[in-house]
Amino acid sequence: MDWNHFLDPIGLSIQISVVASILVFAASLFIAWRMAKARFWGKALFETVLLLPLVLPPTVVGFVLLVVLGRRSWIGKAYESLFGGPILFTWEAAVIAAAVVAFPLAYRTIKTGLQGVDADLENAARAMGASEWQVFRYITVPLSARSLASGYILGFCRGLGEFGATLMVAGNIPGRTQTIPTAIYVASDGGSMTMAWAWAGSMILLSFLLLLVVDRISKDR
Repeated sequence: MDWNHFLDPIGLSIQISVVASILVFAASLFIAWRMAKARFWGKALFETVLLLPLVLPPTVVGFVLLVVLGRRSWIGKAYESLFGGPILFTWEAAVIAAAVVAFPLAYRTIKTGLQGVDADLENAARAMGASEWQVFRYITVPLSARSLASGYILGFCRGLGEFGATLMVAGNIPGRTQTIPTAIYVASDGGSMTMAWAWAGSMILLSFLLLLVVDRISKDR
């Protein structure tokens, strides 16, 4: 077995998922914090839009990203003017695809944890003169830490396993955008079942271990 050929998609998948999950965690934590106890007209519609990637086929998400990030879009034009080339079929495009599909799962998990914080404790801190940031930092985050950790890990797992959207916007370029799922697809399509099983086994093992961590965190409440 060519170990470099075997390890490249694994390392690339982990790098993409780490960056994507950090971006997803930051965005979902901020939005969930603002939405957890907010009341306004159109909230249900707004959250439905946020959760759409959770139920849409990955190819649909990939098609939308293809249009949004394309060379004719303002995002594509801005990226190309800054970096001298299109964003499609790059490592950055793979990160965006992983982040978009991972966001809904992380958001739901984190929001559930934030909603579970006792509002009386937060109100008591405000009554004692704490700012909203202090309440969030010293009350909300510590009391929902397990849910936040679970949200991050689940977002990482979802990004790690993304295939359809990644293939559409980032392609399958060895050493640049070839992740474990796309590598498995190419290997199985080409009859290299040993490599396909090796990559699939590594994905199953890593996902299994991470889900065990999530389960342990949930039971430690």
